Amino acid sequence: MNETDSSPLKIALGTDHAGFLYKEAIKEHLHHLGYETKDFGTFSEKSVDYPDFVIPACEALGKSLVDLAIVLGGSGNGEAMAANKVSGVRCALCWSTGTAKLAKEHNDANALAIGARQISCELALDIVDTWLSSKFEGGRHTRRIQMLDSI
Repeated sequence: MNETDSSPLKIALGTDHAGFLYKEAIKEHLHHLGYETKDFGTFSEKSVDYPDFVIPACEALGKSLVDLAIVLGGSGNGEAMAANKVSGVRCALCWSTGTAKLAKEHNDANALAIGARQISCELALDIVDTWLSSKFEGGRHTRRIQMLDSI
């Protein structure tokens, strides 16, 4: 649920062709859990350029049109780089539930990047669940997040 009201969290999704199948699985999983999604594509496995889909998804996050974003690609690296070019976005590339937990607890990551060619779909779903259920710890981490947000 959205922290400011009782409506479900809205999550933007953006991917290139390499992450398409995982995006579809994640979208179905999120709907099953009661989240809303805004799918920025891509909508097939046809080769495309990830910035065309990742940047609009993250711009929606930066403009507070959605609460969180999940971006995918083959490695997740380029997608994380593109996401982090958008003001207000703190995207973490995660490859384990441990990195997903720390991304939220220590870095208050509001966007998650996943490399679909690097991990199983089952692990990707576990990473999403861990990231969504983790909470920012604040404390000493707050100052660091403020430093990032001031750039």
